[in-house]
Amino acid sequence: MKAYSLDLRERVAAACTQPGRTVSAVAAQFSVSVSFVAKLLRRQRQSGSLAALPHRSGPAPLLDPAGRAELAACLRQQPDATLDELRVWVAALGGPDVSLATMGRAVQALDWRRKKRASTPPSATPTG
Repeated sequence: MKAYSLDLRERVAAACTQPGRTVSAVAAQFSVSVSFVAKLLRRQRQSGSLAALPHRSGPAPLLDPAGRAELAACLRQQPDATLDELRVWVAALGGPDVSLATMGRAVQALDWRRKKRASTPPSATPTG
């Protein structure tokens, strides 16, 4: 979800400074929620800014690029290894000890497919 524009934030804050205007009336006028207006005013009081906070990217992945390279090497050597086997293998190579879910996300990030392609093309003759 994108943040509201700075222009809208400034108009909402300016409307709130007019005498006799309630937070709910300003929220209805600009088609925003009452909690947005209240949080915007609190942010203006505390920091003096109306700008949105920068996007936080979340926690860093446990497998860094070196760990992903080790995982890719393991997958090339043994393509049918289970996630648990890959966990043990990467940990033995000095990588971090990660969960099955983390290992699954790392394998997906490498675009490694579990389902293999058929070795022969489909038959051109119709069945049935």
